[in-house]
Parts: sequence; C-alpha cells; structure tokens
Amino acid sequence: MAKPRVVVTRRWPMPVEARLAERFDTTLNTDDHRMGTAELQDALRAADALLPTVTDRISAEVLGAGPRRARIIGSFGVGFNHIDLDAAKAAGLTVTNTPEVLTECTADIAMTLLLMIARRAGEGERLVRAKAWHGWGPTHMMGAKVTGKTLGLIGLGRIGRALAKRAHFDFDMSILFYDPLPPARAEIDALGAERCGTIDELLARADFVSLHCPASKETHHLMNAERLALMKPGAYLINSSRGDVVDEAALAEALAGGVIAGAALDVFEAEPEVTEALLALDNVVMFPHLGSASLETRVAMGMRVIDNLTAFFAGETPPDKVV
Repeated sequence: MAKPRVVVTRRWPMPVEARLAERFDTTLNTDDHRMGTAELQDALRAADALLPTVTDRISAEVLGAGPRRARIIGSFGVGFNHIDLDAAKAAGLTVTNTPEVLTECTADIAMTLLLMIARRAGEGERLVRAKAWHGWGPTHMMGAKVTGKTLGLIGLGRIGRALAKRAHFDFDMSILFYDPLPPARAEIDALGAERCGTIDELLARADFVSLHCPASKETHHLMNAERLALMKPGAYLINSSRGDVVDEAALAEALAGGVIAGAALDVFEAEPEVTEALLALDNVVMFPHLGSASLETRVAMGMRVIDNLTAFFAGETPPDKVV
C-alpha cells in the first residue's frame, strides 16, 4: 500500500523529518524558503497532507485551489489564526495543531521577557557590547524590582497558568487575571490568583501585564492606545501570544511618551517586519518569536503532528483536531 504523501512547508528538526520520511512519502522544503500562495496551492493539489507552520498563510485563496488532493492540514504550532478555518471546514479539510507540548518553554520566554524589561537587561547588554559601559555607579541603569509585584494575566490558559506558577511561587508575585472562560476554581486557588471582572480593572491594578489570549477578531488590537493609557505609568507590557493582539503603532507612542514604563515582545503584527518606531526605543525588549524555540519542544511539536497524521490516515479522529 502506498504511503500517504505529505508536503512540509519549512525545515523541521532532523529527528522529526526522519520520522516523517519513515512513515510517509515526504517532500521537504530543503532550502527553508517561505512558500507563496501558488506553491501552497500546488502542495494541496499534489499531497494528501499539508504540514504548515504559523508563518504560512493558509487563506481562502490558498484553500480554493483545485483539484485538491489534500485531506488534512497538520499545523506545526498551537495557534491556528494563520489558517482560514471556515474555508478549511467548507472544503472538507481536517485541521490539527500541537497544543500542550510548548507550554513550559513559552512560559519560560514570557518570564524571561518580564525580567529583562524590568531590569533593563536589553539596554545593559547593548551598552556592554558597544564598549560604552564606564563602570558601576549607584544610580546607573536602575530598573524595577520584580519580586512582590502584581502580575496581571489576560488569559489564564495553559501558558498563562504556567507563567503564574513561576511568578507566584518563585517571585512572590500577586496574580490577577481576566479570562471569559476561566479554569476550574481549584486551579485558580492553587495559584493564589484573583479574577478581575474586566480587562480595564486588571490594567489599572497590575505592575506587569502579560498577554496570553488567542488571535481573533475579538482580540485584534486588544491593547490599543485607550487600553495602554489605563495601565500604571510604571507598568510593563509583555506579549508572547500573537502579534496583532497589540497595536504596535500605539504601543510605540505609549513607550516614547512615558504612558507606560516598558514593553517586552516575542511576537509582532507583521512578522518578520517590526514597526520602525519600536526599533528606536530603549524601553522595549524584542525577541524573534522564540516562545517554543527549544530543541526538545520543537521535536515534541513535530512528533505531535505525526501522531495526528497517523491517526487520521488510520481512519481515526486526530487527537488535536481543530476542525
């Protein structure tokens, strides 16, 4: 029996590519270029499965390619806002993602961002590299203390809870959260967390605000000029969720004008492009989307895709089916 044919849109960790080659008739993107609309359409016509990442825009136009052979889209990542789910459902395509396996690493990055912006670590590292540091001084590069402060989480899903655990138990931080679909009471109590009735209440009370919500029509530019103005002047914004949750132009204005003290970002609205005004500011830390970027996590994500494909082609429901 012929193996199902799969097309992988980017390079994946070697152990994952090797496993894919064992189980499927696999076409790899050997030079790791970003596929355009036509190439993605060709893949849907030629393969039984398309394996994209969060950088691939699987739009209604892409999904409208015909005649289409593909029956499943096995996405490498937990988010799925890069896929037009309505168009995929209408086309009869199954879509899967890779939840759970990237929780801890993404929470680690969020905590790293928080610590770096509070203690001005990005500025300090640039100063040393530029050979512009002239020695210790009692008022030099004073940042903000983290221990004992209040962390506000917009979204208390897996990653939000993992960050709350680190912040509360390791840094003695008080935890506030806003989530229209909160976890069980026992999980909230275990973190010593307090639920806020509105986002605005959380913004007014928190010293650090960390975003952990999905990208959707409802969350697009959730943090806009009006909401940034509700934060404390000494507060910091951390985003490791999705770039378009933040209005980057409004954020740049708020940072330049002292509306908030700083921001730390792992994601951007138009990745890999970054709003130019942010690049000129010292009070912002920026990472190139490193949330899940550990070898162990990326391998686990790839193996999760393989598990979903294996179940699907065996006539079973994939464990991580989105639609």
